[in-house]
Amino acid sequence: MKRRLLCGVLVVILAALVGYETDAAGPLPGDLNRQVFRYLDSPDRDEAARTLQAMLSDPTVTIDQVRGIIQTERDYAPQPTGTIPDERIDVQGRAYHLALSVPLTYQPAKGYGLVVCLHGAGFTGEAYLGRWQARLGEDYVLACPTAPMGAWFTRGAEELVLATIRSVQRRYHIDPDRIFLTGMSNGGIGAWVIGMHDAPLFAGIAPMASGLDNVLMPFLANLRSTPIYIIHGAKDQVMPVELSRTITNELTKLGYPFVYREHDREHPVAGGHYFPREELPELVAWFNAQRRNPLPTSVTVVRDASHFQPFGWVRIDATDLIAAFSEDLVSKRDDLINRREYARLEASIVAPNRIEVRADRVQRYSLFLNEQLIDSTKPLVVLTNGQVSFEGLVTPSLETLLRQARLRQDSRQLFPIHLAIQVRKQP
Repeated sequence: MKRRLLCGVLVVILAALVGYETDAAGPLPGDLNRQVFRYLDSPDRDEAARTLQAMLSDPTVTIDQVRGIIQTERDYAPQPTGTIPDERIDVQGRAYHLALSVPLTYQPAKGYGLVVCLHGAGFTGEAYLGRWQARLGEDYVLACPTAPMGAWFTRGAEELVLATIRSVQRRYHIDPDRIFLTGMSNGGIGAWVIGMHDAPLFAGIAPMASGLDNVLMPFLANLRSTPIYIIHGAKDQVMPVELSRTITNELTKLGYPFVYREHDREHPVAGGHYFPREELPELVAWFNAQRRNPLPTSVTVVRDASHFQPFGWVRIDATDLIAAFSEDLVSKRDDLINRREYARLEASIVAPNRIEVRADRVQRYSLFLNEQLIDSTKPLVVLTNGQVSFEGLVTPSLETLLRQARLRQDSRQLFPIHLAIQVRKQP
């Protein structure tokens, strides 16, 4: 009799527990975790839209919950380690080669630095693995994509680099504040161009034996918070050293810090146009010392009409008539490009809940904010070109947080507040 009574009590308890799990409002923590990463990672837009709607329709899901999941709860399945020379990565339906080097001691619980290395013309990503992997040590994943002809100065190459970073981040535990972009020759040009357009992503850029066309110089202003390490050979006959000297002069005028290493070594085949292995230890030491600041209080962004993606916590949305680059940046050279007519935005948090913006050739822009930048419980003041353009409270939104997280794929740049500002015409 006692045994039957005990069994009956257990059945009641189990039934209550099952009822709690299935009938209680809201998903279980594990379910929400899966929903969040299904939304962030799914290549299927319809599936992502359904997952987003499911989370938004659940009143128990909060901004703090989702933020915490994105920042700390991604699970990393076991992945290959060592040299992985011939992966494929798809960008808009086109397959590219990607060579990876992952430390044999890789542990999913640890965050690793990521070095993306861009090869020169006539080389491949795989050819660059051996030059780097032995010297980077056990704290970095090395990714070397291959672009046909080494044309790293195209929009397609920029998309390839961004896709490479996101692919590696989803599979391996990468510290988002330790992502570096480097390259040699054409790859160095790519490090400049992609590094300037997507500066908030990188802990540092290291272009080697490269340079920039004069019409691209204004975009150096985007590197306000991005450390720079430049290497060039004084006897380089392919990319004259004056190219890097000109860039360092521009950086000095901007007041931006940088490291410039000019060597006089020569290679038996390449002459002065190469990356001496003697320079690598100091560069790796520099990598080791850098950490990205994901939320600087001051941001400068210069844009042409082909680059309106978010830039940290700001985005240029609409402009006056400005220059628009072609796919390869050089095939079209109209008057707007020759005159270097670009849009420019400078935004600074000058005091608690007070943001001052200088806008040139900008008609509308957006601010993306979070509690690390402002206090959303108190009124916010935004001044644009000296005039008040917003004053009042802003409301954090779970939908904004999720949509921006999917777009950016950056766990340290999570923004639940979106504020669109119309720029008044100057008299």
